[in-house]
Amino acid sequence: MAALKPLAAPDIRDAKRLVVKIGSALLVDRVRGLKLDWLGALALDVVEARRRGCDVVIVSSGSIALGRKVLGLGDGVLTLEQAQAAAAVGQIRLARAYEEVLAPHGITTGQVLVTLEDTTDRRRYLNSRATMETLLGFGVVPIVNENDTVATDEIRFGDNDRLAAQIAVTVGADQLILLSDVDGFYSANPKEDRTAQRFDLVEEITPEIEAMAGDPISGLSKGGMKTKIMAAKTAVAGGCAMAIMEGSTLRPLAALANGAARTWFLPQGDPQAARKRWINAMKPKGELHLDAGAVTALRAGKSLLPAGVRSVSGTFGRGEPVAILSPEGAVLGKGLVRYTSLEARAIAGHKSGEIEGILGYAGRAALVHRDDMVI
Repeated sequence: MAALKPLAAPDIRDAKRLVVKIGSALLVDRVRGLKLDWLGALALDVVEARRRGCDVVIVSSGSIALGRKVLGLGDGVLTLEQAQAAAAVGQIRLARAYEEVLAPHGITTGQVLVTLEDTTDRRRYLNSRATMETLLGFGVVPIVNENDTVATDEIRFGDNDRLAAQIAVTVGADQLILLSDVDGFYSANPKEDRTAQRFDLVEEITPEIEAMAGDPISGLSKGGMKTKIMAAKTAVAGGCAMAIMEGSTLRPLAALANGAARTWFLPQGDPQAARKRWINAMKPKGELHLDAGAVTALRAGKSLLPAGVRSVSGTFGRGEPVAILSPEGAVLGKGLVRYTSLEARAIAGHKSGEIEGILGYAGRAALVHRDDMVI
């Protein structure tokens, strides 16, 4: 029997869709403010990725850190109201900074502000996913941040590591890079334990790995190693490889491609397969009964259009799971529906071009998109 080959670490140059998370400590200096030289160099990394045909999404911390400097709030703990005010001031500066470094390279940026509710509520999740897919389709680099101006403790991620992981799963990224103030995941906090060893590759996040995670090191960053491990669990379960690396060097993504110190967490399958498993595990709230033509189209990998639906049963909201049935009543699969049951009944059997006339607004062409379907 041949010996098993050791698992290889991912290569950032192979990424087709990349999410990059940037910590506050990398982006904002306590005295000077925004680190424009570093940000300009990062823009070159984004340009290089785009040249390889890779979609790029940036999840950026820094709005509160920028805003508190402008408002003169100092280094102390901020109240919720102060943090939201700082975010309001900082967000506009942060978005403008990304625009200014990427626009000279012909890259358009778009600001996307989200809260925890946007990823836990299925309707909002589908809205967020559709918006991000559309932006990427136009060649835009989305700049994502938690909407700190309105988020309360109950609807917050609390750190951008976990936000970045959720965004990576939402957009079906195959790689997530956490640019941090540490060069990887260690067996213990390397600033406290000289014997701590860095892992180059983590194949599985075991309870032992979780127990090694420490606490935040940076005074500007909210996310410590514990949150990074939580982010890794979300990412790899969604089929996305994740790397932790020290990001202060100019052009950190180029450094990663050239062998810089880092820790890679290996994904469990690919993003699309992970998404299909997630959908398949849901309990349907209703049923869509198809005609023969729609069945043929679905088996060819097409989306489900209203014209192919004979009837609708059950009560469901937008974004909820439904069973997809053949003309004979056999279950073909499941999907996340883009209309409510009331709307679906109204447009069933009609062409997509007729939706606006029936519902009074221009809806989506597909009743269930192929990316939201398991057949």
